[in-house]
Amino acid sequence: MRRGARRWAVVPAAGRGERFGGSRPKQYVPLLGRPVLSWSLAALLAEPSISGVVVALAPGDRRFTRLPEARDPRVRRCAGGARRELSVANALAALEGEARDHDWVLVHDAARPCLHRDDLRALLDEVGDDAVGGLLALPLSDTLKAADARGSSARTLPREGLWRALTPQMIRYGVLRRALALSIERERAVTDEAAAVEALGMRPRLVAGRADNIKVTLPGDRALAAAILAARSKGSAHRPRLRRPRV
Repeated sequence: MRRGARRWAVVPAAGRGERFGGSRPKQYVPLLGRPVLSWSLAALLAEPSISGVVVALAPGDRRFTRLPEARDPRVRRCAGGARRELSVANALAALEGEARDHDWVLVHDAARPCLHRDDLRALLDEVGDDAVGGLLALPLSDTLKAADARGSSARTLPREGLWRALTPQMIRYGVLRRALALSIERERAVTDEAAAVEALGMRPRLVAGRADNIKVTLPGDRALAAAILAARSKGSAHRPRLRRPRV
């Protein structure tokens, strides 16, 4: 880590989670007795080098204050936006005056509750000397198919060099503000922060992460996340970890 660079975390939690369904946003769905967001925040707060966490919330959100993590002195909130990049940009604006351009910002999905401390530590260690930043990702191992208009398999795509993006994504504060400002100016929605940074012509580093760092998107994902977290709490053996190449 560059000398004097601080670490901040941002959690965009203003989404409604339409694909998940139900009466409450997916980040507040119960998971082993705690909301999904509680697990996601706890994973970040377990890292003592993170100076503060900004959570971007939907207008009128009354659930957040019930979380024990909301009372942590390092946690603050800001207004979220209609899209991810707007929420993250608002959180970065909330850090203005404290965060410096060379500081680090770790953006983590609100509905990604299974972040393992080893993955977080690997990201911090491997990206700490990078001028731009990097992200946890998973090399693809499945065969990829392209579908035609009827939903039939039209062709097989090469998977070499393809990775599935995970979070956190760790980007320099100044770089990320500039990247998101450009995306917002061009009205270009981005699904992750690395895409916005790539649009500046920069290349975030890929850090191999665990396959069980899943995102709760569909109803079935909650059961899988619960099984992962329950296994960890019982001290069960983890899956073999991938080697973490520098890319």
